[in-house]
Amino acid sequence: MKMYTELEENSNWQDGCRWVLESDSDYEVLDNRHDKGYKYILSIKRMFVQLLRSFVEQGWVSRLDEGNVERIDKSFILQDFKGKEADIVYKVRFGDREVLFYILLELQSSVDQQMPYRLLLYMVEIWRNIIRDTGGKVAARKDFRLPVIVPCVLYNGDDNWTVHRSFRETLAENELFGEYVLDFKYILFDVKRYDEKKLLELANVIGTVFFIDQNHQLNVMLEKISLLVGLMQGMSDADSDVLKTWISNIALAGFRKTDAEEIRKTIIESREVENMVYALETAIRKKLEEVEQQGLEKGKEEGKIEGKINDILEFLGEKGNVSKELREKIFVQDNVDQLGKWLKLAARTNSIDEFVDNMDK
Repeated sequence: MKMYTELEENSNWQDGCRWVLESDSDYEVLDNRHDKGYKYILSIKRMFVQLLRSFVEQGWVSRLDEGNVERIDKSFILQDFKGKEADIVYKVRFGDREVLFYILLELQSSVDQQMPYRLLLYMVEIWRNIIRDTGGKVAARKDFRLPVIVPCVLYNGDDNWTVHRSFRETLAENELFGEYVLDFKYILFDVKRYDEKKLLELANVIGTVFFIDQNHQLNVMLEKISLLVGLMQGMSDADSDVLKTWISNIALAGFRKTDAEEIRKTIIESREVENMVYALETAIRKKLEEVEQQGLEKGKEEGKIEGKINDILEFLGEKGNVSKELREKIFVQDNVDQLGKWLKLAARTNSIDEFVDNMDK
């Protein structure tokens, strides 16, 4: 399938001059029921439009029309970042012209200070593909124009985004050469820095996804899930289904596979929002109880370890000076059974040297 800009009568392009960007034949088509995360959400064009309308305050946003939006099935991720990030490309018509939106999903905990440079590489690769797909004769014409690319970054990491927002700021001595220095800015969607109140006021899928994704601690998530009833009641069935799919994949990521599958089925099949929320709340409360129990058991285990270490050192202290190296070796041991063996050895040994000679046998 080819993406191209058709000429209008008021266009200053000559008839037959158009740019082309071909989709990849092996591009992975997303499964709306199984693909996870933001790529699933933003591969739905109405969600892409909703993202821009919700968080971008520019005049051109009001001109967005979902009917003039089309996703291009092609990825430009560099080989070094395969599996670490994802991208989405959209073609949007504004009047008689089309532009490209390139969205980089930066879903890592750390911040890459070379982000503007990476965006430049991706944009150049897009333009290179366009020139190749368009053909040399058309691309060589004086009236041929490459499309505008609007770069965007979606980031959901915990660290503050400290990367320069314009490319020229990454270049040394850029102020000396003014307009002759290459420059562009990118749109940043910084998920965890948005105000919770604003996200709730949006009352849409994107706002709700950002709201939930800001904190994955179970006790916090439990509080947020309780607000879903009010948030989802005003959504269309289609938007509600999108949100259910995202929640069932992301919110249940830390659950046992068998439990997650059962809860996921309940969420997806629930026609009433209340039933879905109840299933989630029940699952999270159960998970909290499991985590609490694990914490108690771990505390008991750590108590046993600490007690045995103290007893070993007390026995050895009666037999002489315990070296720093031996203390460290005993302190780093976290196996209760091994510490039990050392305790018996320390109780019956006649000297520290005899203990050291036999402790690894």
